[in-house]
Amino acid sequence: MNALEVVGPTLTLRYATATDAPALFELASDPEVTSFFSWGPYEHVEEAERYIASLPAKREAGGLLDLLIELRGTGPIGVTGLAELSRRDRRCIVGTWLGQRWWGSGANAESKALICSLAFRTLGMERVGAPASTANERSHAALARLGFAREGVLRSFHRHRGEPRDVVVFGLLRSEWERSELADVPVATHGAPPPAWVVA
Repeated sequence: MNALEVVGPTLTLRYATATDAPALFELASDPEVTSFFSWGPYEHVEEAERYIASLPAKREAGGLLDLLIELRGTGPIGVTGLAELSRRDRRCIVGTWLGQRWWGSGANAESKALICSLAFRTLGMERVGAPASTANERSHAALARLGFAREGVLRSFHRHRGEPRDVVVFGLLRSEWERSELADVPVATHGAPPPAWVVA
């Protein structure tokens, strides 16, 4: 069976392999990149190696479907993925991070188009949520530009390095995605997704 790949105009989403660890370490060792994360910044390449090694089991169990964002001709530039799957409700959340060099480059918009195509077209989701720190106004603006609706604040929803934090919740429904610019981006999906993630 061919490994899952989602291909857009300039980016490819694919499974990370052990050989990607040095590139991910370099990207995620930047404190600015991980400032709103519950982990990081990376201090040792072994952290990236352990993350990559943990992904196959999480994919197969329906726990996490993270994909490397690869810029063709350049290599890995970040990660995007789906989590918090509810098969009954046909929903999940999306999270994306990019190396600082690619902030504002358009890579976030294209990677969201690719991951939303995977979620809605291939997996059968009816809703994709996107939580963001209340302090991360850059993320709020980016999600709104892409058609995600701001839905409210969940108090003490996320533990950030041991401390409870509020998050702003954004959401995109299938019907909204179908009318959005994200759905107009040409996307080709190759290979089969993990069965646990196919909800319809």
